[in-house]
Amino acid sequence: MNPEDGRQDPVNGVDHDPRVGRTAAGEAFSGLVVRIFRLNGLLAAAGDALARPAGQSSARWQVLAMVEEEDHTVAETARTLGLARQSVQRIADLLEADGLVRYVDNPRHRRARLIRLTGEGRAVLGRIQAAQRPWADGLGAGVGEARLRRLSADVDRVLAAVQLRQTAERAPRRRRASDPRSARPGD
Repeated sequence: MNPEDGRQDPVNGVDHDPRVGRTAAGEAFSGLVVRIFRLNGLLAAAGDALARPAGQSSARWQVLAMVEEEDHTVAETARTLGLARQSVQRIADLLEADGLVRYVDNPRHRRARLIRLTGEGRAVLGRIQAAQRPWADGLGAGVGEARLRRLSADVDRVLAAVQLRQTAERAPRRRRASDPRSARPGD
């Protein structure tokens, strides 16, 4: 394709739509992001509805489920769930106040305590999971197991690409911050 026609990047050889300013792949990615945001909103609302009879929210349910099998720090939980550490700390503190989790010493780190599910927390989580089972089974049957497994693999690829990009974008900032030549006078 001729680079002058506004459809191909002469350096990368990537098609562009001059009206949008993104490549066709970038436009497809942006469309996927919008759909994922919509899905996230719908899932959060459904999670709230499923957790409400147990006196919980979808945010509290996520933290309870995160520590169901293994204790985790607030920071680990936040990273895994893609949330701000401060918001997970607030939720964990509320769950502790309600007796659903407790903080325990972390043998790997003196100050970063672990969140542990209590017996009461396990019972509450069990009630939420019991309500979620038929909901998930019905939706899963409607979409189809094979399609959902393929979709999960595709979402994993997108997650990996986004994480790789974020890591690459943070690396130069870390190098600059640790480079003594980048220090400002008087620092």
